[in-house]
Order: sequence, then C-alpha cells, then structure tokens
Amino acid sequence: MHKLSAKKIILRTFIILMIFVALAAAGVFSINAYIKSSAKKRIISFDQASNLEGIDCILILGAGVWGDRPTLMLQDRLDFGIELYKKGVSDRLLMSGDHGRKDYDEVNVMKSYAINEGVLSSHIFMDHAGFSTYESLYRARDIFQAKKIIIVTQEYHLYRALYVADKLGLEAYGVASDPRQYVGQRARDVREILARVKDFFYVIVKPKPTYLGDSIPVSGNGDVTND
Repeated sequence: MHKLSAKKIILRTFIILMIFVALAAAGVFSINAYIKSSAKKRIISFDQASNLEGIDCILILGAGVWGDRPTLMLQDRLDFGIELYKKGVSDRLLMSGDHGRKDYDEVNVMKSYAINEGVLSSHIFMDHAGFSTYESLYRARDIFQAKKIIIVTQEYHLYRALYVADKLGLEAYGVASDPRQYVGQRARDVREILARVKDFFYVIVKPKPTYLGDSIPVSGNGDVTND
C-alpha cells in the first residue's frame, strides 16, 4: 500500500507539473501572437514611410559591433535607416545602443558609419544608454522628446519594438531591415519569444530605465551627444 501511495503521489505531481507547463506555454504563445498581431499593421514599406509627415526621428536600434565595425545585422539596420534619411523621411537619426563600458561602444560606431555614408554629424543623436529595446524607446520619449518615430530593425525584433513604443505612448512605425539571412537566427527567434513576454509585463509596470537625465530634444543639434 505504501508503494502504491508513493506512485500516486508521483503521478499526481507529474500531472500537476504538466498542467503548469501547458498553461505557461499557452500563455507564452498567446502573448507572442497578441504582440505580433497588434504591431503588424504598423510595419511599413519605404514608399509608405516616404508618405508620412512629421517624423521626429528615425530610431536605429543597436545590434552589436566588432571593434570599430558594426555587425552585419547592425550594418543592415544602418543602411536602411540612412536610406530613409536620404529619402527625406526625417532629417534626424537616433542611434540607440550599448555604451555601458569604455571598451564597448555601439553608438559611436553607428554614428561614424552614418557620417561616412554622407549623413551630417549634427543630424545624428547618440543614446549611449540604450541597453534594451524597452530602455531605448523609453529614453527616445523622455530624453530625446520624440513623439512620432520610425524604428529600423529586423522584422523578428520589430514587432516587440513597435508594441513597446505604442504602450509608451509613441506614434511609431517600423521598417524591417532584412536583406539577407543571418547566422544564428533560430536562436534569436527563440530568445525573442521570451523577450516579448518580458516586455509585455514591462509595459504594464513601466519601470524607469537604467539612466535618465536632462532632456536632449531630437529637434536640436546631435553633436551635443558626442563624448
């Protein structure tokens, strides 16, 4: 009888665990589906972006650097953002990325790349504390005083960025920068599923980013963000 009771306890524990896993998986799936469906309509083409008026800035989200060179993903984001700039969609670029250490600097690499492509230095703002998608958008709103923006990143990432922007009160549109296939994309897709769940709850609680500070209106001179 003792052995039978032990087996029943194990079985019941296993069933409860499976129910919990199933509910968690259903929650993750539902949140991801909701975020993608709610943001999809705001992913637009170059031509559609060209027809928009009053865009405060083109926000390019960081994606890693190799020393003084952008990764391929970041290079594509930069190329697409610069193309939008040259088409006259907005005359301001906001480079948001990780510059939390002296030996790792995404934003200066991004700015240098844009300058080499013919963008005026004064038209490029650097957000040195864009440590996450959520923080980049929070700071775009509160530090850089942007209200209507175009976000440039790969499509898998764009859904979450647009969802966060909307929940933070920004009028945001997205242009997907996907001219090629990227190594390790499957792993990124899996991480993005979890990141969407994280930011789903972040925009409910709305924690402050790591750093805030004085406002730097994106309508001004971007060179004030030089370091």
